[in-house]
Amino acid sequence: MTDPAPVDGEPTVPPKPAAPVGAKPAPPVDAPEAPPAKLWDRMRDDPQYAPEHLALEAVRRLGPEAAQWAERERAQRPDVPADELAEQAVRKFVNHARLSGAVSGAAGLPGAVIDVGVLAWTQARLVLHVAAAYGVDPVHPDRATDLLVLQRVHKVAESARLALGVAAGRERAGALFGMGGERPLGRVMLQLGVRLARMAGVRAAKRMFAKVIPGAAIILGTWANSSATKDLADRARALYRGGPRQLPGPRRP
Repeated sequence: MTDPAPVDGEPTVPPKPAAPVGAKPAPPVDAPEAPPAKLWDRMRDDPQYAPEHLALEAVRRLGPEAAQWAERERAQRPDVPADELAEQAVRKFVNHARLSGAVSGAAGLPGAVIDVGVLAWTQARLVLHVAAAYGVDPVHPDRATDLLVLQRVHKVAESARLALGVAAGRERAGALFGMGGERPLGRVMLQLGVRLARMAGVRAAKRMFAKVIPGAAIILGTWANSSATKDLADRARALYRGGPRQLPGPRRP
């Protein structure tokens, strides 16, 4: 049996090769549970754009994992509703968020910064999985814009895109020339912590400062993390439920 001839003006698309019988599924993508060391270095050297650096790296490192997860789930359960897949991802990463508060084991400001960084990373992972559940490409660069607006680092997509462009340029410049210079470490850590805490949620910001006070973080920890992450999950589902689409772009003059 021959393939039908292409219609005039349409490109010829070769058929997708069938998977060999008995072929093993692709190995799971290695996605780190916390921000990689190089990302921490980049954020410490450029704390003003820490959320943008985290969003860019999350799409690179966590997007492939989310895409593979959604593909695997749909292969195993072809009729699974997108809402059910999204809820599965939300439950998983809200639980991760609850546990992330004590991940560093460090006290004071350094431990607080690490905690909110891990929480922001977990939340980015959740958003990318929710996007994949609704058929939105989690590795597309626009997902970094989505993250910054959903996590309320920026109010609109236009400003998020501009900040991501600046952060990407500073990332390249830092790789070539180094960044940051000699600055007091305490001031850098405070600025980094504030930026990451705002990214992870207002309650997480309160919790970060509470951690500096012995005993306070134990009370606020799991509640603050899960509450902020649930709120983010609701916003992500509302955005992606309609399928592939983009956040509002820049206004036309």
